[in-house]
Amino acid sequence: MKIAFLGAGSVEFTQGLLADLFAFPDLDGLEIALHDIHPERLDTAEAAARVIAGAGAATGTRPGGRTAKISAHLERRRALEGADFVVNIIQVGMIDATRIDFEIPARYGLRQTIADTIGVGGIFRALRTFPVLEGIGRDIAEVCPNAWLLNYTNPMAMNVWYLAAATPVRNVVGLCHSVFWTAHDLAGLVGVPFEKVNYLAAGVNHQAWMLRFESGGEDLYPRLDEAIARDPELRRRVRVDMYRRLGYYPTETSEHSSEYVPWYLRDPAEVERLRIPVNAYLGISEENVRRYEATRDALRAGRSLEVEATMEYAPQIVHSIATGTPRVIHGNVVNKGLISNLPDGCVVEVPCLVDALGVRPTAVGDLPAQCAALNRSYVNVNDLTVRAAVEGRPEHVRHAVMADPNAAASLTVEQIWELCDDLVRAHGDLLPEPLRSV
Repeated sequence: MKIAFLGAGSVEFTQGLLADLFAFPDLDGLEIALHDIHPERLDTAEAAARVIAGAGAATGTRPGGRTAKISAHLERRRALEGADFVVNIIQVGMIDATRIDFEIPARYGLRQTIADTIGVGGIFRALRTFPVLEGIGRDIAEVCPNAWLLNYTNPMAMNVWYLAAATPVRNVVGLCHSVFWTAHDLAGLVGVPFEKVNYLAAGVNHQAWMLRFESGGEDLYPRLDEAIARDPELRRRVRVDMYRRLGYYPTETSEHSSEYVPWYLRDPAEVERLRIPVNAYLGISEENVRRYEATRDALRAGRSLEVEATMEYAPQIVHSIATGTPRVIHGNVVNKGLISNLPDGCVVEVPCLVDALGVRPTAVGDLPAQCAALNRSYVNVNDLTVRAAVEGRPEHVRHAVMADPNAAASLTVEQIWELCDDLVRAHGDLLPEPLRSV
């Protein structure tokens, strides 16, 4: 069983996923192929992988006598050859591009928090990523056509949509931990052990909805209402505010959720009332760099690594397909009648059954009308961004930002046009060539 990691220099993420994989006692003889374009980061990822696997050579023995083969490749195709699974965790442009996505919009007075899903930051992150995804899709089709591409790279929905629309990849699912951790944290709020909670969530990535939240047949939403009523600080969170008005709890953090609607970031008083951390991802990105450097330095010094289980879906998918063990995960897939009041062809987040036959999404039917209405605004931004790249139409980049709820609420049309021109100039050659005109 061969698993290729693309963007393996995202060392902390790679470490957690590998720790999960190696924890399965019935996944023996794994072959791990690491790829990154940054030599130092690749070396660090390889060293970390060998420590986690307990391997000191190309083929090493893990505790219990099981073996893991680990290799590192600057050339992507070498890593992909014969892969059964491809885990995509690339970030095109790294922290320098992230700073551009925040600093230039801030000059126009546009507030962002995470900027990786929709909004100006999400749109330009997608446009930087699409050319690399095109190459990945081509390589997979040629050297491992039956592999499952497990995508973690944001903007999740746009990337999966582009992979389906513009590349020959056959098996792709986008993976995000937001549904799991939302259910986990809500269980804590209502005082029910997580293992006794049943839930159903659906929508779009980072804006799905907890449609059912139950335990032993009991609807747990009344308990959540009581917890919110008791704690005024809970009411100072964006997604609690959205839940109280919409009737269904959103599955992503308040930092994320504030960017996908027109109501909050435009108003300084709302930013204060709901404690919205503007520019949060800049600090997160800087901390990620520090953690990478600490890992690199620890490995060079021969010190041990502290690696915790991630509860991520990719290792569970590998295990289920390899062993036939059935599981339900929440995945991001092309909408083919899965959510009937969202457009066919967009990318939605729904429950998926995983077993030896692969990843099979579940049809959910209609979302509540108010939830679907918000999701359609999100989908509109995705649609125009993907069209811009597929059709080579730079005006659609501007149209996507015009359709974005936060940008449209905060900026004039002329400001949106000028902002897009500035970002195109700043990102330059990272963008698809047809979209570099201003």
